[in-house]
Amino acid sequence: MTQSDIHRLDLPDARWVAERIAEAFMVLDQPRWLVPDEAQRESVLAAQFEILVEHAMRHGLVFGTADRDGVAVWLPSVGDPLPPPEDYDTRLAAVCGEWTPRFAHLDELFAAHHPHADHHHLALLAVRPDRQGRGVGSGLLRHHHAWLDANGMPAYLEASSEISRDLYARHGYRVSEPFRLPDGTPFWPMWRDPA
Repeated sequence: MTQSDIHRLDLPDARWVAERIAEAFMVLDQPRWLVPDEAQRESVLAAQFEILVEHAMRHGLVFGTADRDGVAVWLPSVGDPLPPPEDYDTRLAAVCGEWTPRFAHLDELFAAHHPHADHHHLALLAVRPDRQGRGVGSGLLRHHHAWLDANGMPAYLEASSEISRDLYARHGYRVSEPFRLPDGTPFWPMWRDPA
């Protein structure tokens, strides 16, 4: 994959980006806790991710591959904190229904473990399941890491699986002690200093 295969995305792309993320995340343990009903899990996740993706398109950077196989959602955490997504609580309740308290708990966990030093936050990285392990995620990482390195900006993320944790470690992220959902499912906070 070349850097020319990666493009910045905008609001008209929000829905397919959210659906790509939900599809990729269905194999993870965290969504099973967030939405116990398997029949509704992917649609609820996609709707919730759409809120976050739209927010990132307004206040951050969302990149995708030309073939739509992979996406990366970055939010700058520099200076004053970003505002929350518009009407977030109302929108979250509308799309998550009875599982809204679980998503709110996840938001609180992320906030409690988020570093305060300036950085760019890789909120979401997702690759279509049948394209994983073929360098798509690495290409997306290298794309924005080039800018981060040139500008002396660190990066932070929460890895949601051992596979993703190990991928990020290969790209220079250092792992910290995991924090966990109530069922014990871990997230690994990871920090990357600019090269």
